[in-house]
Amino acid sequence: MNTNKTSIQWAEGGVCFPKGFTAHALCAGIKKSSKKEDLALIVSEVPSRASGVFTKNLVQAEPVKLSRSYLEKEKKAQAIIVNSGNANACTGSEGAADAGAMTEATAKALASAGYTELSAQDVLIASTGVIGKQMPIEDILPKIPALVSGLSKEGNELARRAIMTTDLVHKEAALSVQIAGKEVRLGTMAKGSGMIHINMGTMLGFVTSDCNITSELLDEALKESVLDSYNAVSVDGDTSTNDTLFILANGLADNPCIDKKNEDYYVFLDALKAINIEMAKAIASDGEGATHMLECELRGASDKESARNLAKSVISSSLVKAAFFGRDANWGRILCALGYSGSLFSPEKVSLSFASEAGELLVFEKGRPLDFDEDKAKTILSEKNIRILVDLEDGEASAKAWGCDLSYDYVKINGDYRT
Repeated sequence: MNTNKTSIQWAEGGVCFPKGFTAHALCAGIKKSSKKEDLALIVSEVPSRASGVFTKNLVQAEPVKLSRSYLEKEKKAQAIIVNSGNANACTGSEGAADAGAMTEATAKALASAGYTELSAQDVLIASTGVIGKQMPIEDILPKIPALVSGLSKEGNELARRAIMTTDLVHKEAALSVQIAGKEVRLGTMAKGSGMIHINMGTMLGFVTSDCNITSELLDEALKESVLDSYNAVSVDGDTSTNDTLFILANGLADNPCIDKKNEDYYVFLDALKAINIEMAKAIASDGEGATHMLECELRGASDKESARNLAKSVISSSLVKAAFFGRDANWGRILCALGYSGSLFSPEKVSLSFASEAGELLVFEKGRPLDFDEDKAKTILSEKNIRILVDLEDGEASAKAWGCDLSYDYVKINGDYRT
């Protein structure tokens, strides 16, 4: 993010912060054992340009397939419906029909409520929850008119709760930037705690904006922004069947249309990266059973792609994660993870430090181990947020990746997830 060029003002309101966006959520009874909100809706008052990034898992949920097909035909949308409690994955033709029925019912309810005449293709869909169970569609469809009638500018608070599964905290952010003298707003909410090793956990993310930007550049900006945000997160090494990130931009900020990669485009891109990084860090911090949030900052790589790959290799290692759970400054596991990343570097140049609010400690310098104070190391590694600082001295490229430690509770949570 180019913070010198982009002056970001953080705000409240999540997906409802940009002009023209409302949201609502309610309990549709998708998970019978819970009375929590489990069905959410985000709507723009006017049609929006839209883009999406999806899981690279070959096994994909029906909402992923359907939304991808909608966006391939025309990069626009006006609403997003999302549910928790059921992933609608590995559910065959019945699951596909259920996803289609949800978008059709949402479009019909919005049209009846006075929104621009909509078709099912104007409604994107995302789901999260248990794999391999059919949707209780007979419970969901009757609730959609009430979902529409309850839309409001304060609806982000219910919506951010409705998408949570094993998440312990909600995840949302909002900001504004100045583009050509106009205030342009972005809002977001996300969910993710486990089954997170994002390559575009179950991870879902939704970004709204009132920016006036072409569909083509919106798509490019979203795909560029995920490289240093969502794709730099790993909780447990599992890439979900449902990973989805959507963005809607309705143009109501009335800035001159961004139709080329000029200064206005890069201000928007910086803002989009910033808000997505906030969500990526929030997901890493809320990893299932996590006691530490880990950030690997890798400097001095030969190129950007190598820097990203090396940082994520460190953050993805189960042995590295286990060491941090035990507050063990086992730097050898980090060197090992760098070595099997597939990216080339010079091991004899590597330096490595650990840092937190309790201080910073150099443990490996230019390919040689250092004697260090184990008690000081344990104090540093006892903090909630821990930074792993790696310097390769092979070039000028740098990158960050985020994850968490691997605790006993992670196994407990996932040992009986279905029940």
